[in-house]
Amino acid sequence: MKKFGQQDGEAPRPGVAAEPGRPPPFRAPLRLAGTLAFAGFAVSLVAGLFHADTASANDHPATFAEYARSGIWTAVHLGQFAGMALLIAGLLVLLVVLQAPGGAMDWTARFGAVAAVSALALYAALQAVDGVALKHAVDAWAAAAEADKSARFAVAEGIRWLEWGMRSYQSFLLGAALVLAGAVVVSARRVSRPIGYLMALSGLAYLAQGWIIGTEGFTPANTIPTLAGIVLILAWSVWLLLSAWFGRRSSG
Repeated sequence: MKKFGQQDGEAPRPGVAAEPGRPPPFRAPLRLAGTLAFAGFAVSLVAGLFHADTASANDHPATFAEYARSGIWTAVHLGQFAGMALLIAGLLVLLVVLQAPGGAMDWTARFGAVAAVSALALYAALQAVDGVALKHAVDAWAAAAEADKSARFAVAEGIRWLEWGMRSYQSFLLGAALVLAGAVVVSARRVSRPIGYLMALSGLAYLAQGWIIGTEGFTPANTIPTLAGIVLILAWSVWLLLSAWFGRRSSG
């Protein structure tokens, strides 16, 4: 059949080859995903370094006094939100790039995307509560007259408990998103499969954090899941970044 624009006797034109030096179509969005994910981790880590947390987090009088003295509290939480937004953006781009196989994996990718977007929305609300509302509450408590301190402290503690609940469910959603995205990575086989395994393990760490925070608050019991989540996200985000920029397309 003669194609539109093809003259009689003219051989069909071969497909247009990629220009020299330009990455193939799959590589460019994969690089974007890897860059966004790693940038999100890095921004969150740097912002967290400035977070006031020398006092035990569940020792509310000591913790609230420390928060009240912090002059960059709101800015730190804005930085943490920016980091989470970049990380979630990287996950979403990755889920699109992977082009999950049909059937169960296609739905897994969709549920992973929904969980990721929900986690980001809840994280925005969490940072508004922690970075803005709690800061104003502890400032009011610190500046209150002695007769008013008890009531002001009760308000701040109520906001703190609200933070526990929001942080718990945000961790559940983020953990679910990472587990589902990890399953898609392993199934799609368009990047190294260990990246998917590490991603899923980081999701399990966040699921554990969600349970501990919801039942006990910011206790030392949450230290190991928190550190595990940090190390695992660092591992898979760096691996994804290097694979996207310097590696070859992998099927396993």
